[in-house]
Amino acid sequence: MKVVIAEKPSVARDIAKHLGAGQSRNGYLEGNGYAVTWAFGHLVELKEPEGYKPEWKSWKLSSLPMIPDNFELASRNEQSSQEQLETIASLFKKADEIICATDAGREGELIFRYILSWANCENKPIKRLWISSLTKKAIADGFSNLAEGSDYDNLYYAAKSRSEADWIVGINATRFFTVEYGKRNLLLSVGRVQTPILAMIVQRDRDIESFDSKEFWEVHTTAQETLFRHTTGKFASYEEASAIVSKINGKELLIESIDNKDEKSNPPLLFDLTELQRELNTRHGLTADETLRIAQHLYENKHITYPRTDSRYLTSDLQPTIAPLLKKFLPFREKEIGKLDLGNLKFSKRIVNDSKVSDHHAIIPTDSLPKKLNDQEKKVYNAILTRLIAVFYPPCIKSVTTVEASCEKEPFRARGTQLRDPGWQALYPASEKQKKKAAKKSGKQDPAEQPIPGFQTGERCLHQPRVETFKTSPPKRFTEASLLQLMETAGKTIEDEELKEAIKDQGIGTPATRASIIETLIQREFVERRRKSLISASKGRQLIAIVQDERLKSPELTGEWEYRLKKMERGEYDPQQFRKEVETFTREILSATSEKTVDLKDLGPCPICEAPVIRGKTGYGCSQWRQGCSFAIREDSLGANISPLLMRELLLNRQSLSSVGISHEGNRALAKLKLTKEGKLEYTIFESNNPDSNDPSIGLCPVCGGPVNERERSYSCGNWRQGCRFAIWKVIAKKEIDIDTAICLLQDKTTTVIDGFKSKAGKDFSARLEIRKGEVKFLFE
Repeated sequence: MKVVIAEKPSVARDIAKHLGAGQSRNGYLEGNGYAVTWAFGHLVELKEPEGYKPEWKSWKLSSLPMIPDNFELASRNEQSSQEQLETIASLFKKADEIICATDAGREGELIFRYILSWANCENKPIKRLWISSLTKKAIADGFSNLAEGSDYDNLYYAAKSRSEADWIVGINATRFFTVEYGKRNLLLSVGRVQTPILAMIVQRDRDIESFDSKEFWEVHTTAQETLFRHTTGKFASYEEASAIVSKINGKELLIESIDNKDEKSNPPLLFDLTELQRELNTRHGLTADETLRIAQHLYENKHITYPRTDSRYLTSDLQPTIAPLLKKFLPFREKEIGKLDLGNLKFSKRIVNDSKVSDHHAIIPTDSLPKKLNDQEKKVYNAILTRLIAVFYPPCIKSVTTVEASCEKEPFRARGTQLRDPGWQALYPASEKQKKKAAKKSGKQDPAEQPIPGFQTGERCLHQPRVETFKTSPPKRFTEASLLQLMETAGKTIEDEELKEAIKDQGIGTPATRASIIETLIQREFVERRRKSLISASKGRQLIAIVQDERLKSPELTGEWEYRLKKMERGEYDPQQFRKEVETFTREILSATSEKTVDLKDLGPCPICEAPVIRGKTGYGCSQWRQGCSFAIREDSLGANISPLLMRELLLNRQSLSSVGISHEGNRALAKLKLTKEGKLEYTIFESNNPDSNDPSIGLCPVCGGPVNERERSYSCGNWRQGCRFAIWKVIAKKEIDIDTAICLLQDKTTTVIDGFKSKAGKDFSARLEIRKGEVKFLFE
């Protein structure tokens, strides 16, 4: 019997139909000598730390580093997953041959190999189905050309190395930073890929918030309704610009030269997944995760080719299929496709290039046309189809006129552009939103788009010179589109499409994982999504303020690791060498302590003069104190303990990201600290809503928003007289809950793992506490 395993039930059904395996069984389909079964994604994962050594369950620095000699696998906890895994293992053991039909990519290979290893069936004969679409023809061709499973060993080694590296770095770094730096049991999740991305978002937000808009001046003049700019560009002072206007006022403008040339803009390349996600985010506001889910659904319904690709090119064997494919769409897109000569399509190297395709070609529609799509699916599908049409359209051609002029030896330049042939851009008309935006700007035409009248060389013109005032603009917030681009280029800003292609092997993450990385940052409350923008949350800023080791925040290092994994896929990099590098990196991270990793000679920028702030004998001060900067903060200011970490947090974020204990009106109180531009510390107390209570609150009630106060037996809501019954008992399951743990629970809605609880039967157990539906509950790992 031959056993075929697909990644999902829907794909398994399509394969079973082709193979004639029509008899439904529990967890598989059978017939014609085949059993076709399926996974539910990752049924098998690497064991948690305590699966290797019981002592690794506790979060202690003495347990680090946790690096297993050999990684072991465990099934997921859900009963349905375990039952399906047992079914697969049973079929594998009976099989004469196993055919892997999981998704044709790194993660699909890992899903299969982990199941194969868990079932102890690695020595069985293995074949690999490798297809780029799920049409009947693609499946039939794929089964006629099955590859040896060993042909994909290098892909597996890369997938396995990636999985183990994420475990080693993520588990060790998260535990280290949580124990060494975490305030009041704050969980600080650190990852090989997520932390550099978070660092980019935090840095962008800091750049925006610290941006000091400055005025600059330009000298403009108008002749024959044409705008000329002084070629110096920006002037640092109004006086300098004004002096030029005074010099040329009333004098004629001399036309010195006129240059006309055509500028061509080639059609964009076909879509890989990242570019598709960027396009849909920019044009329609879809998140990267939404676009991926829709594209995966279209793929599984046979309407598009494999979406998780990193290539933007087609292979030469597909070239004969493209004209017949476009012909099928002709009745529905006659206006656009009708302009193409389908009998003589021009395939340039920008469309077909075998050397630019490794696993899968660019995303294109299949010949299985959809009958009914919802609005979101239409947006994704039409984007893919339009791009396939666009690559065969001619370039967009604009006529660019540049006029050089002078007045009293002061040089001026005018530039104008006229659209000669829209070419491929005709397929991308402005949306209604863009038209409305353009209408608002009526009368404010972009000077580069202005029509240029018939100037003559040597002509002298009357003109109206003036000084125009402008302000510098802060950087823009990250959108998913702009963040995805930087993830693809490991933090480098590159506009040229072909240059981006050249370095994409060194990007952060892969096309298949980038959307999930963004979603993980949002789910862990490190980042917030506000309309189209991605903005760092206080929890994310706190983590980046603490993580001072630049390697953990470096997009270049993460990109370099991804490059090595890509080389490993090609058999050009040793997995053991990669493992050694990961272990060495992890040990170096763990060798630091909070004292070592905070640079006491540069804690952050001075709020007054931006010079580095340093640690002194009794506090902190500006390194430029000899030059007269007065910034200084005592380490016991406001009765608080201003540690170097807290000082760094204040300097980088201008506020404390969690509450701090201070002295207030003779009592201890919980407050948020704020560092003003003048270098002064201010604070905001959590005010109690209960006028009868003199107890300082330790946080806000998750039920009613009232103050939570410490009482004799509990930390409970001050609005109890109004009927709120929320409380955190000081003793839970015979374990004393101290005030710091209660504060952590109120702030983060969960704690780290707490040891020392006792069950009613007297047995010790460990668990997290979490607030769920207004009550304190146990959360077991």
